[in-house]
Amino acid sequence: MVKIFVISYGHDDPRKCSALKMVKLGYATRVNSIHVLPKNCLILNPYSDSILTPLDKDLISNYGLAVIDVSWKGDLGILKKLINYKRPQRVLPLLFAGNPVNYAIATKLSSVEAVAAALYITGFKDLSLKVLSIFKWGHTFYDLNREILELYSRCTSKDEVIKIQDDILKKLNK
Repeated sequence: MVKIFVISYGHDDPRKCSALKMVKLGYATRVNSIHVLPKNCLILNPYSDSILTPLDKDLISNYGLAVIDVSWKGDLGILKKLINYKRPQRVLPLLFAGNPVNYAIATKLSSVEAVAAALYITGFKDLSLKVLSIFKWGHTFYDLNREILELYSRCTSKDEVIKIQDDILKKLNK
């Protein structure tokens, strides 16, 4: 089973926080710092220069996947600072939020959506859908992104993922 880690900075209402719900239901482990993660644990960070691809499957399988839980309204500077750490970090390719707060907004995913997307793209599709199922709106994220997630999951290179993302952006700008 894939190890999922949550680094939570407590910006969100704990009753509504998707990351803490993953922890509470046993899908993830909460850690207090990036320093306690396994050395090669893949960290999702929207400020990373490297895009997530199916080629990251071995990193996730062997060392785990971490999400940094901060509010979109809070201090995103935390994410920028973490880029300086010598850990594998990835930005997700373009996807659309399915959560009720940011519904259909590109890239403004909740922590659980980010984790589910990373799992799906890297081949852990069943676990991805299982994690999404703990939220009433989880299927909405999957329904909005089903085709895109499937396309990303079939890529064999970073360039292919970027091309799909660019094609989506071109369609949006028409």
